[in-house]
Amino acid sequence: MQDTANGRRVSIGHAELYVEEHGEGEPLLLVAGLGGSGRFWTNQVAEFARHFRVILHDHRGVGRSGPGPIVSNAGELADDLLRLMDALGLDSAHLLGHSTGGAIGQHLALRAPQRLRSLGLSASWAGPTPLFVQTFHTRRDLLINSGPLNYLMVGTLLACPAWWLEPRFRDTSTYFRDRLAEFPGLEVELGRLNAVMTHDLRHRLGAIRTPTFVIGARDDQLTPPGLSEELAQRIPGARLCLLESGGHFCPQTVTDQYNARVLEFLVSRAGRQAA
Repeated sequence: MQDTANGRRVSIGHAELYVEEHGEGEPLLLVAGLGGSGRFWTNQVAEFARHFRVILHDHRGVGRSGPGPIVSNAGELADDLLRLMDALGLDSAHLLGHSTGGAIGQHLALRAPQRLRSLGLSASWAGPTPLFVQTFHTRRDLLINSGPLNYLMVGTLLACPAWWLEPRFRDTSTYFRDRLAEFPGLEVELGRLNAVMTHDLRHRLGAIRTPTFVIGARDDQLTPPGLSEELAQRIPGARLCLLESGGHFCPQTVTDQYNARVLEFLVSRAGRQAA
């Protein structure tokens, strides 16, 4: 997604966040994961904007947003999102969060349930498992000891199915050019990894009353399907959809299936307020 007239920076006090808006209707916040860039949602914006006022942003300190205090947990990013909603004059909105974006959505649903009309948790998790912990410790060690390129490469191999990645990977410099150019630096990325590794709300999720849709893929290696199943079990009334394939980046790899299932839920919730 290219920078357009739709984009601007909005102050939330301790940082300026890059924000884009597309379409009209009820507000829908699209919240990216560990990478933190609104560009993650390129394949969703046009279709979702046919039904909603789509709002996406780059997290504090990454992408096109300004610098700010180093992030250490997902709750801080949830606070940023609440500040952004205030700055945009949004009393409430639908929220679709991918991976770490889903962790942010969980915090928001617990802290300020009146601000959410519905909650979509995409390839996300309630709390760590031994496999999850080891996966992210390995990624952290790679970043420290081997540098950003190898860190991004391993993350890509874990997030994307081989059948999708192979025809798109022409050469290393081209594939990672934009991501390396926007890499926020070691200290910032380590803080964001810490936010992932410390997220654990599994024993509080039973208090969520926001209508919730959980979606993931059966071949996701970063947040395996059991983590999506656990979210749906722990959040009262949550609906679960597991796509047969698509990996962690299923919004990009199986876009048509993903968009159809998410929109089915979101459109069914439009015009209603969360219980």
